[in-house]
Amino acid sequence: MESSSGILLVMTTFPDRECASEIGEALVKMKLAACINLVLGAESIYEWKGEICREQEILGLIKTVPGKVRELEEVMLEMHPYEQPELIVLPVSGGNEGYLDWVRSIEQEA
Repeated sequence: MESSSGILLVMTTFPDRECASEIGEALVKMKLAACINLVLGAESIYEWKGEICREQEILGLIKTVPGKVRELEEVMLEMHPYEQPELIVLPVSGGNEGYLDWVRSIEQEA
C-alpha cells in the first residue's frame, strides 16, 4: 500500500489495556512502529460466529511505514489474543512534515 507521505496508519483493537500496552511496546521496541496511540473506552458492536457482540475495547492507532507492515502484521497475529485481530491499513496523505519525518526514521532503524 502506498501513501503520498510514505506513512501508514494501522488501526486495531485490543481486549484490555495490559494487552494493548504489551503489544504496543513490543512494536515500538522492534522498530515496526514509530508510535501507537491507545484510546480507552472504544465500544465495538459486531457479529461474530452468528452472535451480535458488544465489547469495551482499546483502540490502537499505529504509525508505521510500508516496509514494516508485513512484519508488524506477523507480530500482531502471533501476540494478539483475538482469533482474527483487526488490522486496517490506511495511507496518510499528509501532515506535519517534522512528525512525518520522525515516523519515517524507523525505516533506517533496525
